[in-house]
Amino acid sequence: MSEPLTQTPLEKTWVPWMKSRLSQRRGSSVPQFTNSPTMIVMVGLPARGKTFISKKLTRYLNWIGVTTKVFNVGQYRRDAAGSYNSFEFFRPDNSEAMKIRRYDADDLLFQKESVVRLFKVFDATNTTAERRDVILGFAKDNGYKVFFVESICDDPEIIAENIKQVKLSSPDYTDCDKEEAAADFLKRIECYKMTYVPLDDSKDRNLSYIKIFDVGSRYLVNRVQDHIQSRIVYYLMNIHVTPRSIYLCRHGESELNLVGRIGGDSGLSPRGAKFASALGAYMRGQSIRDLKVWASHMKRTIQTAEALGVQYEQWKALNEIDAGVCEEMTYEEIQENCPEEFALRDQNKYRYRYPKGESYEDLVQRLEPVIMELERQENVLVICHQAVMRCLLAYFLDKIADELPYLKCPLHTVLKLTPVAYGCKVESISLNIEAVNTHRDKPENVDVDREPAEALETVPDHI
Repeated sequence: MSEPLTQTPLEKTWVPWMKSRLSQRRGSSVPQFTNSPTMIVMVGLPARGKTFISKKLTRYLNWIGVTTKVFNVGQYRRDAAGSYNSFEFFRPDNSEAMKIRRYDADDLLFQKESVVRLFKVFDATNTTAERRDVILGFAKDNGYKVFFVESICDDPEIIAENIKQVKLSSPDYTDCDKEEAAADFLKRIECYKMTYVPLDDSKDRNLSYIKIFDVGSRYLVNRVQDHIQSRIVYYLMNIHVTPRSIYLCRHGESELNLVGRIGGDSGLSPRGAKFASALGAYMRGQSIRDLKVWASHMKRTIQTAEALGVQYEQWKALNEIDAGVCEEMTYEEIQENCPEEFALRDQNKYRYRYPKGESYEDLVQRLEPVIMELERQENVLVICHQAVMRCLLAYFLDKIADELPYLKCPLHTVLKLTPVAYGCKVESISLNIEAVNTHRDKPENVDVDREPAEALETVPDHI
């Protein structure tokens, strides 16, 4: 983090330096993934958590900048076969249905889009040894690496819960009695068992894969080929399905918030101190056993955490985005002295890097260890900063890069995130303590030659 500025911005020597680099778009120091495109193939019997894993993995890879798209055989089957009647469709001796399923899988694999350099995730539940050979042959011919993720589970309670939480809400069982649907799905699983061939540790020793047993109780990893596959393995070995809640909030209002200055390391305003006290009362009212509390290394989050009266952990990774030479400046001052630079940020806020500072893209990379630890933990309260909270929220809500820098994370508001089957439930709790607004929407005019009034039209009011 840059040292706090002690002089007025107009007295700083950064103006000549910044003007010498106007209109130059800086390259990113974020790692660029140039590995061969990869097909990630989810395999395993139904109700083993494959869809949960694939959705989580896709969300993670997209968040760290690895363009990923999901292809799901089940959806293709529904589109081709129309309405679902019963498990009879999945019987291996149902030749007509098998033709449809086989065609759908081939169409999914060989469509033109599948040769685009994307990292692919798709559900291949019906993978037999023959089907696996087709996948590997396609990958070899088109320059793809293949990484298999097999979910293995024989725990009847886990399977029953998976059916209840996920499968009964499938389009296959719309307006169907829940008990009848569960019975039908169990019969469908038996049909799959007749043809499904699991990965063999001996015969398939040349393949790259991870086996996940009983939703994470044990793992077996084989032949990890590159950096991307190692990150996939690391991520999958840290996620869990234990019910929990993650609380995100910003520090209490700071002295610099009041005057519209970005960054810096000021302490809390009187209203910010009131919020810190109210946050402690709110969290105690939640009666959460073994709640973890995390804060950044910055004074305003530390003061907020201290008011809770509990132990907390400091993460330097949770520090606010580094505004570099713009630390402790107002938007008005940046616009007045360097309007081109201000416009460049509005044009691409996610990738724009403050001079000698950071971009949101940089911040995402910095926060990856925090996300990994959040996936491992149960109940956590994260006291952080506006840009940091946006990045964390974007991960859990699966927001794209263009949306991330404009997510609204107001002061004195707690967001309670509860992971559910295929996403995340969000509750916004205002603690009813007044605070300044620090959110700035993207202005309509982002041209370099725009008028100052247009550049500043979305800047929030301050003292």
